[in-house]
Amino acid sequence: MKINDRLKGLGVAMVTPFLENGAVDYESLHYLTHFLIEGGVDYLVVLGTTAETPTLNHEERKQIVRTVIQVNAERVPVVVGMGGNCTHALLDEMESFDWNGVDAILSVTPYYNRPSQEGLFQHYKLLAQHAPRPIILYTVKSRTASNLDADTTLRLAELDQIVGIKEASGNLNQMMRVIKYKPKDFMVISGDDAISLPLMSVGADGVISVTANAFPQRMSQMVHAALNSDFVTARAYHAELLDVMQACFVEGNPAGVKQFLALQNKIKPYLRLPLVPVSESLKNKMQQLIESLS
Repeated sequence: MKINDRLKGLGVAMVTPFLENGAVDYESLHYLTHFLIEGGVDYLVVLGTTAETPTLNHEERKQIVRTVIQVNAERVPVVVGMGGNCTHALLDEMESFDWNGVDAILSVTPYYNRPSQEGLFQHYKLLAQHAPRPIILYTVKSRTASNLDADTTLRLAELDQIVGIKEASGNLNQMMRVIKYKPKDFMVISGDDAISLPLMSVGADGVISVTANAFPQRMSQMVHAALNSDFVTARAYHAELLDVMQACFVEGNPAGVKQFLALQNKIKPYLRLPLVPVSESLKNKMQQLIESLS
């Protein structure tokens, strides 16, 4: 089965559980991996922004990926986040990385140095020439100050090793233009839970979700209903989850979804600075939202 078909549906941007002392909680990571797969996610995304990857050292990143791959045991595809603002450093990282058990790479646009569209094209073109796995582009201007516009995305979509884009630009016109003009097998994946249903209604292939960490079954039901063109069912799940999705982000990601997980006794809500836990008022609202879904 082609990677494009295997990555259709619900992906989950996995959190990294921590202990109170700040160490990675590998036991909870083991549990979370099982929980997500059994909850119906179609693939796992490790070391994305939601994983607090900038706070993880090299050995932690390596061990997190190995843990998820071992627990997964080839049940669903695994995508690893690998992006940065130094192209040649990324090439070195790719060369030294253990790719066993990894199916694809999610690579965010370079951040802070704000390259031009041509700079973005050349960056990804060079990565594609050397990448040992297919690449999913990732545009999220709110975090990187760098947006892959539709024309640049469509140029990159012609490269064999680039198989899709995680779209979190917030620009629906841009997303719809890519969907209309892209090559047949190029995937457009929502990077924003709250607009995943409208984006799928115009042809997107699913979502890489934050909310799915805590509510995988409901998110899976929504996504698969939409992919099956059952929009009556999909809209019902979307309405049920909308306040939850928004609560995940109101005080920052992954603080929100970690708190939802903690309230369900799945993991502890610990984060690494500069991130901090959600406020008591939001925590109380989250508890009410969980109870409303019961």
